[in-house]
Amino acid sequence: MMAKRSHWKEKLDRNLPNREVLSAHPWLQPVAGRLLHPQLWRLQHEAVARGVAVGTFWAFVIPFAQIVVATAHCTWWRANIPAAAAMTMVTNPFTIGFWLWLAYQAGALVLGAPVAPGTLPADGPPSWLAEFGWPTVLGMGMFATGGAALGYVGVKLVWRLRVLLKRRTRRSNL
Repeated sequence: MMAKRSHWKEKLDRNLPNREVLSAHPWLQPVAGRLLHPQLWRLQHEAVARGVAVGTFWAFVIPFAQIVVATAHCTWWRANIPAAAAMTMVTNPFTIGFWLWLAYQAGALVLGAPVAPGTLPADGPPSWLAEFGWPTVLGMGMFATGGAALGYVGVKLVWRLRVLLKRRTRRSNL
């Protein structure tokens, strides 16, 4: 069990940017001084919950530079940067098509618009945007705010459950 966990942690450490890489990024120069604050990298329940919320929000709001934007916002909101960076991976080049399709379906449902057939209009990208744009933007906005709220509450609940289970185990061992 321990070998699996250390392998998982090593893989995550290898793929996520570290403090030094992020602080050297040109887009993050305005916040680079605050970027190295230890609280932004510590596993503390409130900071992790905020990091999950920030990362989930930006994963659905913008299609690129999500880690950079999430990291900048983590410095202002004192959120855990590794948690935010990991959560931006929810939407990636392999899953973005699914998320856009699902966002369109959710947005069309809320707007009361008819769900379009599986074929694209032949008029080109401007007509695609006119037909699919607003429902998709609304759906992605719903996923961003709903996902951020659910992520925050979910982390808080899981953390509390973990603490309660540790206490119960400690009491039973006495």
